[in-house]
Order: sequence, then C-alpha cells, then structure tokens
Amino acid sequence: MDTSARVLAVETGKAPRRRGLASRFRRSERGSVVIEFAALIVPFAMLVFAILESCISFAAQQVLSNATDDVARQFRTGQLRPADLEERPNLVKDEICAKLEVLVSPGCPELVIDLKSYTTFQEAADKRIGFTGTGKNKDIDTTGFGIDPGQSGSKNQLRVFYRWPVMTDFMRKSMSNLKGGKTLLFASVTWQNEPFDD
Repeated sequence: MDTSARVLAVETGKAPRRRGLASRFRRSERGSVVIEFAALIVPFAMLVFAILESCISFAAQQVLSNATDDVARQFRTGQLRPADLEERPNLVKDEICAKLEVLVSPGCPELVIDLKSYTTFQEAADKRIGFTGTGKNKDIDTTGFGIDPGQSGSKNQLRVFYRWPVMTDFMRKSMSNLKGGKTLLFASVTWQNEPFDD
C-alpha cells in the first residue's frame, strides 16, 4: 500500500479497496499501443506479402510473355529456322530461358515448350492445355509436346509454360493450381511465317 493510501486509511478509518486485476487492466492504457500493434501487424503483414507475391508472379508472367513473343518473331521473320534447331536442339529453350533467368533458377528447370506447325489457324486454336491428376496433384500433360516449326509461309504456334513456385506459405493454398505448391504461367503466340529462303 502506498503512503497516500495509508494516510487516507488513517484519516477515514477505512482500509482502501484493492482493485481487481481485470479492472486495473481496463483502466490502464499504458500497453494499448502494443496491443493494437499486435492485433494489426498480422493482417497488415499478410496483405503486404499477398501483394508482393502477386506482383512478382505477374512480373514473371509478363517476362515469359515477352520472351515468347520475341522468339516467335525470330521464327516469323526467318532469323531462326528449322535448320538452326538441327544444329542446336535446345535453341528455343535457351533463347527463352536467357530472358527468364532474371526471375527463375539457372537452366529454367520448370520450363516446358511446345512449338508446332499447323495447316490452318483453326487447327492451332483448337489445341488445348491438357492436365494429369486432379486437385492439388494436377500437372501439365506434356504428351505430344515438341519443337517442330514449319518452313516459310507455314502457320505455327508456340506455347510456353512455367511451373512458378508460390513463395509465401499462407498464399500457397489459394494461389497454387499445380502439384508441389506451384502455379502455371503460360504464354502463347500463333503466327504465319513470312516468305524467306528455307
């Protein structure tokens, strides 16, 4: 008991009442900032991480799309030709991966490419993405994928897929659509080659 409470007790003849723990907690505002900070930091941090995760994923999608457009343009104009692929079978993957390595692991281990020549644009448009497995065990069905571009004047389609890892644990459940907590990034370009010397 402090001295002012003792003096009061002597003058009035009554002992002071001790406040209960709950009432002292309600009346004291010394820790309110800490409690408010603790209550707000978790949702704020989740929001910040969700924004960062989404932004990085969208940036990777845009880089993948730009790399796909660039390689398709090189085939369309004859800068890259089917004969070049005989000398360097991994040329298309190397070209795309060189642009993606800013954001992904060296060698682009999750990169999948499908480049085909078609007789009509409708045939290329009818090509769909296939999946194996269900739910969180789903993955891209790469059956029939390959790199087989056409000669000058041919119609071609380049489809590029990347299994992007979702980095933030609490976002993995809502963002991932492939097995291993990954999400599918995808870019596609369909074109007709210009006339060039085969």
